[in-house]
Amino acid sequence: MNTTVVITGAVSGIGLSASKQFLAKGWNVMMADFNNDLGQKVYKELSEQYSPEQVAFAPCDVSNAQSVDDLAKAAYQTFGHVDSVINNAGIFAKGAVHEIDEKVWDRVMATDVKSIYLTTKAFVPKMIERKSGTIVNTSSISGLQGDYNMAVYNAAKGAVVNLVRAMALDYGKYGIRVNNVNPGPTMTPMFKSNPQSVIDEFAKASPLGRLVKPEDIARTMYFLASDESDPITGENIPVSAGFEIYSGQPVQE
Repeated sequence: MNTTVVITGAVSGIGLSASKQFLAKGWNVMMADFNNDLGQKVYKELSEQYSPEQVAFAPCDVSNAQSVDDLAKAAYQTFGHVDSVINNAGIFAKGAVHEIDEKVWDRVMATDVKSIYLTTKAFVPKMIERKSGTIVNTSSISGLQGDYNMAVYNAAKGAVVNLVRAMALDYGKYGIRVNNVNPGPTMTPMFKSNPQSVIDEFAKASPLGRLVKPEDIARTMYFLASDESDPITGENIPVSAGFEIYSGQPVQE
């Protein structure tokens, strides 16, 4: 029986790289995404590249309880079991607190935080029954540190940074491990839409002189979801090319 993973935000950027990573490792992959048109296109491509029995797609609004419950039903009907959930769906908004529209604040918090609550409620009961499973959430180095002009994103990802600890404590007795991957600036299609000068400035800010690729995040997700990380739970794992390690102090000559 193949191992099965459910990945949200699965059809572009980090989520697409994760889908390909797990498929290449022989896992069954239930891809979920709000973008149904792109999801159907990506699903067709991957089902031709791999086995149609190995991959499936379901449209899902991760901020909506009924939609997440429908995703869980589809996953269990298609593959019979779920071993891991990758909570990768998320959105971003700029602005200081007083500048952010209330609807934008609520949408970011619902997509980035509430979604983890909903997927956990939908999938963890059967993991408890089986006394095994893994959950991997996509947080951010912006949940570990503050950023200018990113108040709601910092708040949402900061919530995920501490939520992982509570989940790991609550579910460890059932053999369920919960961890976060915390990306730094990553060369997703959205980030690459910035002017090259902006991309270059970000790369210069890394001690490695480079930015993270979606494939880097995907490999870490696979590590945390698989038995390779068996003793690890409740942790925030930065994958950032060193962005979060600098104190901000000027160089002392």
